[in-house]
Amino acid sequence: MQRFIKSDAGWRIGWDPEASEFKGLIGTDSWAVELTEGELHDFCRLLSQLSDIMNQMAAETMDEEKITCKAESNLLWMEVTGYPQAYSLRFILNSGRRAEGEWDDASVVADLCQAAKILRVF
Repeated sequence: MQRFIKSDAGWRIGWDPEASEFKGLIGTDSWAVELTEGELHDFCRLLSQLSDIMNQMAAETMDEEKITCKAESNLLWMEVTGYPQAYSLRFILNSGRRAEGEWDDASVVADLCQAAKILRVF
């Protein structure tokens, strides 16, 4: 199997099944964090859950109403803030080397969500 990296302006996500410890990568144009397989799995799973919640909230909120949703696992904490169709994303690694990052451009977050869905090659 080969290393897989998907990126565009403002985001990147990757998977290297042959790496010894840090098989995943997430980041922006200016920073990146390597993730263990479990961390990357949880990142993609929680991102999908948060994206689904934001989509469901579209019918429950007024157009000008901002919302914040949080999700976490033993490995990381994530939060989305904004409108159901446009929101920022923040994460904090809860274990190991501890790190945090943020994507504050809603169009970047939408693209990252799509890429995380197709990254599920592991």
